Amino acid sequence: MTLRWIKVLLVLSMGLMCLFYALQNIANLDAVYYFVGSVLTMADHEYYPNTFAFAVEGNGLIQVASWIIILLEALAGLLFLFAAWLLIKQINSPAIVFQKTKSMTFIAAGVATLVWFGLFHVLGGAFFQMWQTPLGDSAFNGSFTYFASILLITFFVNLHED
Repeated sequence: MTLRWIKVLLVLSMGLMCLFYALQNIANLDAVYYFVGSVLTMADHEYYPNTFAFAVEGNGLIQVASWIIILLEALAGLLFLFAAWLLIKQINSPAIVFQKTKSMTFIAAGVATLVWFGLFHVLGGAFFQMWQTPLGDSAFNGSFTYFASILLITFFVNLHED
């Protein structure tokens, strides 16, 4: 039973983390627009100045990209919180029922992985080369921490308790 509660608390923690990042981004929208804009415009790329990719210059597109990030972070957070609630409802159920209830955790982890791996590493890192600037490199490295934490916790949550 203790292991189940630990897993519930970890899922809850992931939900709060995702929501906190979304809310912090909303509280700092101008900074978000600046950051996303600096990545999408590919400004100050000195290490690999030539690219096959294209820069995004329009303020409207930068704002849309920023809101996509924020909304996906919020969605991941809400899905994790919903997953934690479902797990709590089944905390005393037989092992097979509790295990099946974990599926919402995997959906939430999929959305979170899309944000911090898909958007930050694939698009930001590989396509827009965000690692070339100090600001981009910091976010690139931070996103790996979030992505790795979510994957490790999700794998742990998936393990059978009984």
